[in-house]
Amino acid sequence: MALDGRADQPTAIGFLLVPKFSMMAFSAALEPLRAANRMSGRELYAWRLFTRDGEAVTSSGGVSIMPHAAIAEATHFPTMIVCAGMDVHLYRERDVLSWLRRLDRQGARIGSLCTGAHVLARAGLLDGYRCTIHWENIPGFVEEFPDIEVTSELFEIDRKRMTCSGGIAPLDMMLHMIATEHGHELAAMVSDQFIHDRIRGPNDHQRMTLQSRLGVRDAKLISVIAQMEANLEEPLSREILAASVGLSTRQLERLFRKHLKSTPKHYYLELRLRRSRQLLLQTSMSVLGVALACGFVSASHFSKCYREFFGRTPREERRAAA
Repeated sequence: MALDGRADQPTAIGFLLVPKFSMMAFSAALEPLRAANRMSGRELYAWRLFTRDGEAVTSSGGVSIMPHAAIAEATHFPTMIVCAGMDVHLYRERDVLSWLRRLDRQGARIGSLCTGAHVLARAGLLDGYRCTIHWENIPGFVEEFPDIEVTSELFEIDRKRMTCSGGIAPLDMMLHMIATEHGHELAAMVSDQFIHDRIRGPNDHQRMTLQSRLGVRDAKLISVIAQMEANLEEPLSREILAASVGLSTRQLERLFRKHLKSTPKHYYLELRLRRSRQLLLQTSMSVLGVALACGFVSASHFSKCYREFFGRTPREERRAAA
């Protein structure tokens, strides 16, 4: 949408930067717009940066950005994208949430980058919409907003909502927007400028395949680990996992030792403990709630396992983060 609704005016996009936002995600969204203007020789896009109070805001990497204005000055804006990052589950600025709802009532397109979907969900702007968020934050998001449909795709565009995972995925979302609004040729030119060899679509997944992440090719081992990752709340027994790929438990043990220098039991426990750490740091769930969500039968057993693995208890972990 152009600044004043005319086709010969640049599309106006606002970015709301919240404390500890991801500089990587923000840059990956902004730079394609700049490059599209440069490659086309026209001002196709114009952007403004906003913070809650108009003061500088610091990214998760400690870099401060000075915005153009406070949100109070953005009373009408056709597209607004929330840029977030670390500790977004603690962000509850009521005036910001009300402002986003007001923009929505005015017909604005509302989007988010990295963990910004948390802010949109808290404002009630994702009810009935499909969305995505950085893969590391999906478990915590699901726990806090169980009724919202969240996917593990790179980005999701659902009517007037555009949500995007983190890292360089915003580059793909913006290239998709440029292609839709100004043609694939321009989007390809912008992609080439950033040495981005393939414009990924909304149906591409965020994470590398298990085979690539683990550096192993054994299909049976990959299948077992995939089942483990999908069943953290109610862990499957070693016997069930082995039988699912036609192995004995002893054969499964040998497979894990050969490729991962671990045992199925220890590997499964590590997966559950790493998930529990994500929930501790990204949600306000109780320690018992986190324990149960990660397949531990009691808070005391969870605390013991957590301390043995991470060197401190779950409560100490939260205090250190705070």
